[in-house]
Amino acid sequence: MKPLTIILLSTLLSVTSVEAEEVKLAIAANFTDVASVLAERFEQQTGHTTKISYGSTGKLYSQIEHGAPFEVFLAADRERPEKAENEGLAIAGSGFVYAQGKLVLWSLKSALFEQGERYLNRGDFRHLAIANPKTAPYGMAAQQVMQHLGLLEQIRPKLVQGDSIAQTFQFVATGNADAGFVALTQIKAWQGKSGTLWEIPSGYYAPIDQAAVLLKKGRHNPAAHAFLDFLKSGEAKQLIQAYGYGVE
Repeated sequence: MKPLTIILLSTLLSVTSVEAEEVKLAIAANFTDVASVLAERFEQQTGHTTKISYGSTGKLYSQIEHGAPFEVFLAADRERPEKAENEGLAIAGSGFVYAQGKLVLWSLKSALFEQGERYLNRGDFRHLAIANPKTAPYGMAAQQVMQHLGLLEQIRPKLVQGDSIAQTFQFVATGNADAGFVALTQIKAWQGKSGTLWEIPSGYYAPIDQAAVLLKKGRHNPAAHAFLDFLKSGEAKQLIQAYGYGVE
């Protein structure tokens, strides 16, 4: 190889290493499975790296308020990203809906019920899992379903709360709850492939519009901008849809 060629290659490699950055992502727990795949593809295509923290939307937002070093926020609702913009924690106008969540009632036991509404109305279960409505949008949606059916007060004594939708899913997957309100995407990603499922009509709860936003700490990080651009791409939308979400 000629010396000039070696010099040019070394220059290109050094430029690439300088341009490659790490982006710190705060991501709602329901999006864990698809986010890991998205992050892997993003890293392969851009050379950037990702550092992801998962949790309930409410708890992640609280961390952001208290100065956590996150640069991009993928919430399970649109209220908190909008609040972040309004409070000066995020770049105004950077928010957008990246996914629309779907709520289901699920049990590890096969053929436990034929109609989800009838099962809830009978109440013949010891524990029903739900994410904390105060911090997890999927928990709020579950509460709205029970209110729609007029069963919230009847069922309340049997509810067990997870801090996030991920913990709620674990309550059901381990058999510690007879059934629970979880995200459809969790069922699609789960390897057990068994159980009983009721896809709850969308009219029973307010739309779960999941929004992303560029936080102030990511303003000057090209990797943060690149990740949000990737999230808007056709490839990303196709993958998100395959995991059980709606996309715009």
